[in-house]
Amino acid sequence: MQRLKTLSAGVILVKRGEIGWRYLLLRAYAYWDFPKGIVEPGESPIEAAKREVEEETGLKRLRFRWGYDYRETGPYNRGKIARYYIAETEEDHVRLLCNPEIGRPEHDEYRWVSYEEALSLVATRVREALQWAHKTITLHSPGQR
Repeated sequence: MQRLKTLSAGVILVKRGEIGWRYLLLRAYAYWDFPKGIVEPGESPIEAAKREVEEETGLKRLRFRWGYDYRETGPYNRGKIARYYIAETEEDHVRLLCNPEIGRPEHDEYRWVSYEEALSLVATRVREALQWAHKTITLHSPGQR
């Protein structure tokens, strides 16, 4: 019997920094990742991704300037698949909001980091999506690293 995959959707969120693009990473325990969460019944993956960004960071103004293409990770944590979109924001202030189901924020810390630092922090399963995002962003954003 084949098990249905559980789809998690999120956003590789970037903002322009003084010396290039900065990527938003969230830390839960020892793992750094992008904002993401389970796609709820009746919700599209892109709707879930936007909702998760707002719920986990308080950020609302997302610009999907590179379109709605995405990359998925291989299975992790009992068959979950993570789908990542790319969006830009001009907002700086991240708020690690309380998740009412667990009574605390889902993440312990956040950082806006360079591509190189993001590569060194994210889990192996997330690296391919990060590399795809960086290539997409730099290819379609001349003059920005």
